[in-house]
Amino acid sequence: MNQKLPGKNSHVIRFAGDSGDGIQLQGQQFTVASALAGHDLATLPDFPAEIRAPAGTRYGVSAFQIQFGGERITTPGDEPDVLIAFNPAALIVNLAHLAPHSLVLVDESAFTDQRLKRADLTSNPLEDGTLSEHEVITIDITHLTTEAVKPHGLGTKDAHRCKNLWALGLILWMYDQSREPTREWIKAKFAKDPKIRDANLTALDAGHAYGETAELSHVLAQEKIPEAPLDSVEYRTVTGAEGLALGLVAAGELADTELMFCSYPITPASSLLHNLTGLQDAGVSTFQAEDEIAAVCSAIGASYAGKLGVTSSSGPGVALKTEALGLAVAAELPLLVVNVQRAGPSTGMPTKTEQSDLYQAVYGRNADTPLPVIAAKSPADCFETAIEAVRIALRHMTPVILLSDGYIANASELWPIPDFDEFEAIDTRKPTADDPHQVFDRDPDTLGRLWAIPGEAHHIYRVGGIEKDIESGNISYDAENHQAMTDMRREKIQSIVKFLPDQTIDQGVAGSLAVVAWGSTYGTVYQAVKDALRDGHQVAHIHLRHINPLPGNLGELLSEFDTILVPELNTGQLATLLRDKLGVQVKQLNKVSGQPFTVTEVSEAIASLSSPRIQQVGGSS
Repeated sequence: MNQKLPGKNSHVIRFAGDSGDGIQLQGQQFTVASALAGHDLATLPDFPAEIRAPAGTRYGVSAFQIQFGGERITTPGDEPDVLIAFNPAALIVNLAHLAPHSLVLVDESAFTDQRLKRADLTSNPLEDGTLSEHEVITIDITHLTTEAVKPHGLGTKDAHRCKNLWALGLILWMYDQSREPTREWIKAKFAKDPKIRDANLTALDAGHAYGETAELSHVLAQEKIPEAPLDSVEYRTVTGAEGLALGLVAAGELADTELMFCSYPITPASSLLHNLTGLQDAGVSTFQAEDEIAAVCSAIGASYAGKLGVTSSSGPGVALKTEALGLAVAAELPLLVVNVQRAGPSTGMPTKTEQSDLYQAVYGRNADTPLPVIAAKSPADCFETAIEAVRIALRHMTPVILLSDGYIANASELWPIPDFDEFEAIDTRKPTADDPHQVFDRDPDTLGRLWAIPGEAHHIYRVGGIEKDIESGNISYDAENHQAMTDMRREKIQSIVKFLPDQTIDQGVAGSLAVVAWGSTYGTVYQAVKDALRDGHQVAHIHLRHINPLPGNLGELLSEFDTILVPELNTGQLATLLRDKLGVQVKQLNKVSGQPFTVTEVSEAIASLSSPRIQQVGGSS
């Protein structure tokens, strides 16, 4: 099977079952164990939008995929080497993702006639040849778990809930991972219920013991994974939501400014609210509003009062916030809007990922209302991207849109914890009591006005959404003044370019093909370009953090390439933006399935467009 291939330094596992089977917990605990074992990793949580779909149905399948190993890992993997399926629906839904000859481990007690019917199956896939291309191991996980925890006196339902930890024990044994991190988590999680705590510990150990016993019969074998060549710094696993939360806290510290986070719950943005709640000691206040409009207006009010207002949502909620964004632009107030993108219009597919809100972020407001737009490329990158977004908002006194997505928010990877002292302080331009400048005296480099707080006697000013005089801030309907204000708002956003570093090539060299990407496609594109370079193709990877405005040297950089390929999880929004802003012609690779690109998909596009390097033969080229 794939996990036995010689020289294989990374492995891909997919856990799958009902939403109530604890699949995400199982995956998260394996992730922690892998990280502590010194492996690099990337994960892909994949769960349904329904809070509780009917048990055993295809609609209710929850999955968690992880790639881990002794080399740099940037994606959760194209195809699992191992699938652990707790019921027929989980098996069938995930079967198409498997590589040939993968190991399929199933809970055989779940393959009853009733469970097969719930999964819309007319025959048993364990018996009808469906799995003929794979190595299948059937284990009565439910029964073995029930027997293992019987001494703890649990009811049948509670006993069955321990099966995810029984299976986790087995997988930890298979890959020689320590149980101790999971044991400590169980002790903390169930400290108030000793019976449940001890039963879960027993289930974990029983699954591990089963692996040791099974090895004697050569059904299962243990696979030792080498440590990854990581830098000698301290690491932790981080999700995108955690990275953003930590980045916002850090930005507040760098700006010596308290944050007010105002949000309305919406999938997949809600996890940011969860992570920020309770951080009062770190200078963060949180407010759960009654709707999206109240959330953004409250954040604007916080910025007016001297705190940095932050709000978050996904595409539908950002649409509701749009009018208030115009108010923040007109009032020239700093504001951060985090858009955690999801798939489809309207409700769409809330738990699936997509990059389809770029048009909305760059163009989606009435009148000429330009806003800075930046995008995080990975869970770990969310930390620095949040700091950069706050820096722009305070330097230029403007709202900023930060784009993440469902994949980044929920996935995790290793994050080298940075030295906070290496980050430059953020200037807030708050006036002192005797500052001679008027509120609307703008910095000539940034066009940002003073951030005056209500109640300061020397800096009283009018604020609102009606057009104001460019110098005094008083209401103005003067035609020439409106032209001047419109020009100023455009030039303010363009002035950001002066503070941006030049766009660089992530890997590769100028020449035949540039793969230009943004957001969560980073890991997949990085690996595909790395593979193409190894195979001798002339290709480079350029990844954009700053979307509006674009880096000042980007047009010149792209002119060094014959062909530009833009892979996106939408129908071509960055491609349109590049044509609009730079006048360049691009090739598109688009996908809107709710799933990330695979490395294979990007690699095939690269191979079809790039030129191979001229190989040296006999000392000549």
